[in-house]
Amino acid sequence: MQKIRLSGHIKVPSEDLKGVLEALPKHIALTHKEEGCLIFSVKRNIKKDTTHQHHFDVYEEFIDQVSFDKHQARVRASKWGEVTKNVKRFYTVTKSKSALDALHSDIRQH
Repeated sequence: MQKIRLSGHIKVPSEDLKGVLEALPKHIALTHKEEGCLIFSVKRNIKKDTTHQHHFDVYEEFIDQVSFDKHQARVRASKWGEVTKNVKRFYTVTKSKSALDALHSDIRQH
């Protein structure tokens, strides 16, 4: 099983900021309830805001690809997906073995 990690940021246009700020708490709460969600964080980084773009740092971890894919599908069909349709996303998605899988692999090699 490979853990999925997404990290990066989004840039929210000024005209969409109010809707994003209103929808964000529910989006976070719903994501935390998703099966397979290990970590989920979206935080505004005012230091990186510009005149027309508002910067939010994003970090997510899901137990596996299936859980991550279900999250992505839910987001696309949600209010969050609607209010962030104009948001620019800058993400890196990586896969890594879980700690348990790494341990089992180490045991098998010895």
